[in-house]
Amino acid sequence: MTKTAFIAIVGKPNVGKSSILNKILGQKIAIVSSKPQTTRTKIMGVLTEDETQLVFTDTPGFHIAHNKLGEKMNEAVGDTVGGVDACLFIVEPKGKLNEQELQLIEMFKKQKCPVILAINKIDMIADKKELLERIVELNSMFDFTAVVPVSATEGDHVDELIDELKKLAFESPHFFPDDTLTDQPERVLAAEIIREKILRLMDKEIPHGIAVAVEKMRERDDKDILDIEATIYCERESHKGMVIGKNGAMLKKVSTYARQDLESFFQIKVNLHCWVKVKLDWRNREGLIHNFGLD
Repeated sequence: MTKTAFIAIVGKPNVGKSSILNKILGQKIAIVSSKPQTTRTKIMGVLTEDETQLVFTDTPGFHIAHNKLGEKMNEAVGDTVGGVDACLFIVEPKGKLNEQELQLIEMFKKQKCPVILAINKIDMIADKKELLERIVELNSMFDFTAVVPVSATEGDHVDELIDELKKLAFESPHFFPDDTLTDQPERVLAAEIIREKILRLMDKEIPHGIAVAVEKMRERDDKDILDIEATIYCERESHKGMVIGKNGAMLKKVSTYARQDLESFFQIKVNLHCWVKVKLDWRNREGLIHNFGLD
């Protein structure tokens, strides 16, 4: 008897949603950065173990939107919560829940779907009494199906989290082949890997004004080489200069790190070429948001 559950991973920005998804799958499909609002689209990951298939949607962080792209990201969260079998709500072990997290709890109450609470970053807690107090506090806000403290960076208790998630699966055929890891097209994954390197290498606001489009992705007929051509779009001419760097140093560094990850993911030698162009204020332009596949 096969079982399936569609599960939305939700929470505020930078709480570790993508890191937890990658740990659950045992392979990196969602980009990770210390900067908030890294994930822009709904990245789907699939875990199949024996008869149970869990289909995860890693949503953008629910946040206060400052442009049309931010509004689209928040809409994606709301749409996802309303169309799944269960939610995995990720929070931090300290601090008050912010306005957006409280809004998510209200969504859970309206949807009446099972919600598992994962308290991430427990490796940052020295006194376990604080963790118990956190669990009591959060349980008073909502009747969670289960509460699992985890550490995405250390991998602590991720197996226990998977076991709890499996309990939510119901009798159903599997919707994806059992060896499926993600539904994301290869070009989207390649673009995200390049964007991750920009997020990690560059500071402040510039990376959030960056979009990456893979224009060409083709394996050579005569050699085991994958040719990838990508365009990095930024919002201002001054940002273009920073992305390229002095004598092309920054762009070379981005390309080198991205190529290493691409070769690891696709298991083939990669020939990567990146160009940088300007699209003024693209995060507020519906047409460009659509063209970049972010709606």
